[in-house]
Amino acid sequence: MLTLRAVVVGFCAALVCISHASADEPYYKGKRLSLIVNFAAGGPTDIEGRLLAKHLARHIDGQPAIIVQNMDGAGGMIGAGYLGEVAPRDGTTLGYFTGSAWRYASNPERFRVDFRRYEFVAYQPGTSVAYMRTDVPPGIKEASDIVKATGVVAGGLGAENSKDLLLRLALDMLGVPYKYVTSYRGSQGARLALQQNEINMYAESPPSYRAVVEPSLVREGKAIGLWYDANPNAEIGHPARQVEGLPLVSFVELYKKIKGELPSGQLWDAYRTVLTINSAMQRQIVLPPGVPQAAVAALRTAVLKLNDDKEHADEAMRVIGFVPEWVAGPDTNKEVRAALTISPEMRAFIADYVKRGVK
Repeated sequence: MLTLRAVVVGFCAALVCISHASADEPYYKGKRLSLIVNFAAGGPTDIEGRLLAKHLARHIDGQPAIIVQNMDGAGGMIGAGYLGEVAPRDGTTLGYFTGSAWRYASNPERFRVDFRRYEFVAYQPGTSVAYMRTDVPPGIKEASDIVKATGVVAGGLGAENSKDLLLRLALDMLGVPYKYVTSYRGSQGARLALQQNEINMYAESPPSYRAVVEPSLVREGKAIGLWYDANPNAEIGHPARQVEGLPLVSFVELYKKIKGELPSGQLWDAYRTVLTINSAMQRQIVLPPGVPQAAVAALRTAVLKLNDDKEHADEAMRVIGFVPEWVAGPDTNKEVRAALTISPEMRAFIADYVKRGVK
């Protein structure tokens, strides 16, 4: 007959075994991940986010199902705010964000939960492509004709949006008179407005430019690509990987062709400030503050494996025309948080510039 002591010892041993088995199980085993995309369905952020979700799951230990949820509005702030304020902090809700780094750097007070407290899994450099209808008077046959254009109506997603700022700053540096129309909910809406001639100029990320604008507007002669926003530290003449193969030049190259010199002055300093943050980390994979580090580690490992995934690379080339390359590692939080700062003087200048864009 077992003594009470033997029963207790046996029970404790069983608990230890269960505990060890649980500790050895992948963090995401039996879980489901929700991927929050902070822009509307059908736009470039959504296209890339769904591509990521499709291929990332098999690289996460435990292979959880990933459900994509679009949470657009306020220039991406609705989704970013939800992740920090409402989402569960157990690693089951993940953000795929565009523009949030710039939003925070330019106006941190808009975030009720400090964006620097979020857990940054990975980030990806990016760019945007400016394009215009070819029937803008007196007729746009090549990119340099932009300085002859009259009646330019540039569309955007929001006065604080980094793409909008870069587009406006570029036009102001070139000395092109324009009207600015904002608050489209996403690139699909703005692109439709351009096709209907409500606006005649817009800027998009390369995935939707390659997939929609280039084949349906540029090749048919209805629109022309003008420039892409190149990292200010990049060597002139070496295109960003997202626009390789497209007949485009960087804004700096176009400016030099038109003006005969490189851009300079306060507008150029503002352009570089926006672009330094936006081009370095245009897309971010983000978790809420305070999630278990096991979740962060599991997702970073999966993202790095995704960088070497041939199946993902092949589909990326078919769908968006380039292969995303994510930056992820033990210093990711430190790198992103350090970059989310601009000088008070530049922040004040850009804040005033934003106000001037709101009519």
